[in-house]
Amino acid sequence: MLQIMSVNFDNEIPQWRTNLETIPYNVLVVVRQGQVRYEINGSVVIAEAEDVLFIPRGARRSGENKDGIPHQKHTVLFTCEPGAETGIPFVDQGHFIKFRLSPIQYAYHRCDRLYEEMRGGKSYRSIICLGILQELLGMMARELEQPALTPSKLKYAEAVKAYLLEHYREQIEIARLAALIGRSPNYVTAVFKEVYGRSPIRYMHELRMQEACSLLLGSNMTVAGISQYLGYYDTSYFHRVFKKYCGLSPTEYVVQAQRSGMPPLINTIT
Repeated sequence: MLQIMSVNFDNEIPQWRTNLETIPYNVLVVVRQGQVRYEINGSVVIAEAEDVLFIPRGARRSGENKDGIPHQKHTVLFTCEPGAETGIPFVDQGHFIKFRLSPIQYAYHRCDRLYEEMRGGKSYRSIICLGILQELLGMMARELEQPALTPSKLKYAEAVKAYLLEHYREQIEIARLAALIGRSPNYVTAVFKEVYGRSPIRYMHELRMQEACSLLLGSNMTVAGISQYLGYYDTSYFHRVFKKYCGLSPTEYVVQAQRSGMPPLINTIT
């Protein structure tokens, strides 16, 4: 049986550090932005965006901002019932792990939900939070069982990603991406999803939504103007896409950001 002690979101905390100690709990770390320097059992570990770490109970651990630069990360502190097995090998065996979880955006989303549930006081909170933690650990265990990606797949996926970063405001066709790497359209979609956890078209929309959020808060452009600028020539369609990816309408997003003083987090591949 797992027991959650605390759930934290470290959002660019200046001079963040934790002193060297033997920890009496397990720590799940999901890094969102920047880098974190850990010392774990005498070894230096640098964790960066998209890295996932499991630090087991009993480890000697310290941590700080890498080179003094703040970072963003989720941490979940939890314990296990003595003598009981969870069915998650690295938890039961107490092994430190660090790797990249391929559906990282989904993991970010689940960490957001876990953090929100822990801060709230809604009914069945403990059951929902435990379920989310178990899901995250299960995703990690499943991912660790998968064979490593080949260098060629990484090369193809990175080439497509670089193209999308440069041309996301344009009309993107899978056939064009296929020609870029000299493979079939089906292969492009499959290999990009295998590496980054989503299709190239979904990633294009995520990039556009990230830009839309910046423009909504940092420019005088109208929603219609932003829609046109990002390649959506039907404003109603832009509204639907924004709501799908951001969970709010453009107007709701601005109101929530102004009310809280902090824009809601929008995820994409870094």
